[in-house]
Order: sequence, then structure tokens, then C-alpha cells
Amino acid sequence: MLIVHKKIVIDKKGNPTEVIIPWKDYKEMEELLGLDLDRNALEDIKQAKMDRKKGKKDAYMDLDSI
Repeated sequence: MLIVHKKIVIDKKGNPTEVIIPWKDYKEMEELLGLDLDRNALEDIKQAKMDRKKGKKDAYMDLDSI
């Protein structure tokens, strides 16, 4: 489970305006959400989704062979 340590910045009226989080937490969230992937990796994921939808089992490796 990801625990994010944060500081909330509020304006003069007490409304939250910004959130400050440690760099390490940000990088963890970025990786968890897949925001750190390059264009090729994103294309591979799109292709894998299409293969799965089409039922192309030959496009995948059996877990036992990994």
C-alpha cells in the first residue's frame, strides 16, 4: 500500500490550493500509474490490449515459460 506524506497549502480564506509531496512519493505514484512509460512501452500495452480483446493467445507467453 502506498502511503503519501503530503503538505496542504491553503489560501487566506482557508481553501486548499496546492499539495506538496516528497519526490520519492511522486515517483512511486508515477510508476504505479504508468506515467513513466515511454512511447514504445505504451504502444506495446495498446497492442497487448488489442490482442487480448481479439483472443490472440499466441501473442502471449505461458507463465510457466517465464
